[in-house]
Amino acid sequence: MTTPPAPAAAGPQPRPARAQHVFVVDRTERLGPHLVRVHLGGPAFDDFVAGASPDRLGAADKYVKLLFARPDLGLTPPYDLDALRGRLAPEDMPVRRTYTVRAVDPVARTITIDFVVHGDAGVAGVWAASARPGDTLALSGPGGGHSPTADPATWHLLVADDSALPAVAAVLEALPAAASGRAFVEVDGPEDELPLAAPDGVVVRWLHRRGPDGAVAGAGALLTDAVRGLSRPSRPVAVFAHGERGAMQAIRAILQDGWGIERRAMSLSAYWALGRAEDRFQAEKREPVGQIFAD
Repeated sequence: MTTPPAPAAAGPQPRPARAQHVFVVDRTERLGPHLVRVHLGGPAFDDFVAGASPDRLGAADKYVKLLFARPDLGLTPPYDLDALRGRLAPEDMPVRRTYTVRAVDPVARTITIDFVVHGDAGVAGVWAASARPGDTLALSGPGGGHSPTADPATWHLLVADDSALPAVAAVLEALPAAASGRAFVEVDGPEDELPLAAPDGVVVRWLHRRGPDGAVAGAGALLTDAVRGLSRPSRPVAVFAHGERGAMQAIRAILQDGWGIERRAMSLSAYWALGRAEDRFQAEKREPVGQIFAD
């Protein structure tokens, strides 16, 4: 007699725990007043590379999930999150932040992550500003997998604020040499500009929130105005746009509703939201206020 299959468990099943790779800080660089580059290496590099699918590891825009614990708790990575939930208050748990991998160096056996730093605001930027060789950082991934199309008929539009500067820099480097288009990058001021490697046919324009008179534009306002001032090319358009949520919602409306760009031709998302702490911003992604696309 055949044994009937066991009934499926009711309700949603828990996601498997993400594998944590514990990297060691190799060195750091100050790229500008608000940007710190951290080079991470150590034995975790081999497992990180071995566990990543080739399409994700080779993608221009790939991200990792970083885990940060409160220094005063004395926790050492990797973190047993299930065990910690049983003995720590929710506000004391390690927090997860998503960051772009700027580069993977198989020779030096390091990965590079750029952090925006604004004083003592936030968690990740504060950690990066004080990181020293030998410090450890737990992360999982990589995720993502966006790479720009190589179709020479496509016109590329890239839009980013400080938070997405590492991502747009990586995508610019991955564009084919014959690519054409425009890139708009919004930062605080000229001291925050970085050298970007872009094809000759892609015009890069830096937008400064802080004007010569000291006036400061709202987050993403200059990006939105720049996109609104463009005329839709007659060629196919590919979009890579990431930054503050309100700006991304407005740019999405211009490009999708106004220009008629199909959603599948756009890599467009919010990396943060004005006036929202990171945890609240992440929670709102599941709410109407956090939606970028209407459908």
